[in-house]
Amino acid sequence: MIDPAKLRLTTLSENTAAWLGVLAEWGLSILVEADGQNILLDTGLSISVAHNADALGVNLATVDKVVLSHGHVDHTGGLRSVLTKARREMEIIGHPGIWGPKYAKPRDAERYRYRGIPFPREELEGLGASFALTPGPTWLSEDIVASGQVPMITDYEAIDDTLFLKEGDGFRPDPVADDQSLFLKTELGLVIVLGCAHRGVINHVRYAQELTGMEMVHAVVGGAHLFHASERQMEETIAELKGLGVQRLGVSHCTGMAAAARLAQEFGEGFFYNNAGNVVTFA
Repeated sequence: MIDPAKLRLTTLSENTAAWLGVLAEWGLSILVEADGQNILLDTGLSISVAHNADALGVNLATVDKVVLSHGHVDHTGGLRSVLTKARREMEIIGHPGIWGPKYAKPRDAERYRYRGIPFPREELEGLGASFALTPGPTWLSEDIVASGQVPMITDYEAIDDTLFLKEGDGFRPDPVADDQSLFLKTELGLVIVLGCAHRGVINHVRYAQELTGMEMVHAVVGGAHLFHASERQMEETIAELKGLGVQRLGVSHCTGMAAAARLAQEFGEGFFYNNAGNVVTFA
């Protein structure tokens, strides 16, 4: 089990900034320091991770692995700047679907917009990236696992209907099969670090319990993708998280302000906004 005193989460990119000198940018990136490893979950939209690493005294050359929660640009667009800054070979862990032709078409939009990884794979490999892609879980240590594809088991969580994959001359709904999270087994219980949770926060939490064999969930931190959530989804999500006894809930990025405000009311002192520059410790 991970010693809570040796676990730290530093948010290097998020929609809003917690401190003067830290850059805010739509997207997410969280540095996870645990088990003697430095694991970067996502790389934000563009330059924010490289900028904020300097501002926060984080040396990107010490990052051991990058885990991509999925292939959307706001989670992968900083890859080039991270690799350029680190100047070393770096393993990039993800689902094969990260390279899918991903598009978005909001309900009031007239055309589809590309939302996938904005760089050719060959360019990133030339900068030191080594892609390790699998649909299943990837254990980074005995107590840390990148989930791989998350099963959808709840009946109230659904994929955002504005997301698509290009197929020939047309488009089909994107199941976001590449959506994954980091699960950490600690002495306090599970710490779940979300990228976007496109496949549903509770589906991620339930899969964390299944994969790790741990029932207790201490903390859920990251993007919860609740800004389009129905009232039923919000009610069920809150009830599940409370039933699990979650002690700390830190939301970011795609959670949405209305949903975040609701969660803040429900979870009180256990709730926090997880913004760029935020450092979470567990001692």
